[in-house]
Amino acid sequence: MDTKAEAEADARMLVGMVVFDGFQLLDVFGPLEMFGALRDKVRIVILAERSGPVASSAGPSIGVDYTFDTVPDLGVLLVPGGAGTRREVNNAHLVDRLKSLAIKTPNVATVCTGAAVLARTGLLDGLKATTNKRAFAWASGQGDQVHWVKRARWVEDGKYFTSSGISAGMDMALALIAKLFGRQTAVGVANGAEYRWNEDAHDDPFAGLYGLAD
Repeated sequence: MDTKAEAEADARMLVGMVVFDGFQLLDVFGPLEMFGALRDKVRIVILAERSGPVASSAGPSIGVDYTFDTVPDLGVLLVPGGAGTRREVNNAHLVDRLKSLAIKTPNVATVCTGAAVLARTGLLDGLKATTNKRAFAWASGQGDQVHWVKRARWVEDGKYFTSSGISAGMDMALALIAKLFGRQTAVGVANGAEYRWNEDAHDDPFAGLYGLAD
């Protein structure tokens, strides 16, 4: 049985994390650590435009399980931020493939400036979203039809979750876990990681630092 057939035969929910050159390490591995605690419920895979190692902004690289064209159906699609998003918002092929994946995936979430890339697909038009507060002006400029929320740790609008900068991805991941598997499961995951979950989606303590207020 090939790897795609094996994935399709696995009853666990498939969680796919997109990577690109210059992704932020914590954007990727923070949320994946939370989902990784649910090994009986989810299976995590790494996605990219092409196969081969992909370097983070900090240097370490990660391997790719599937390209956008070979990945099986996902239950959750995650998009990180990082310095590479400044380039990828202009990568028409990546934006197009991301759009196709997001349309057919029931839960789509972004971390940090990953929201800027998703905004370029047009799928956030007319919806509420947030992003990294330090890069808010640039990121929000990638989607002028999006209702950007300045003071939010994360935002849920329909099937789309968007979160603020870097560490906020873990808070958002726990909120998504709570939605999918129940709050007690999310609390258990946070406790297991010895992580103090900020459950208030409306309170980003870093918004004021950058002069952002709704």
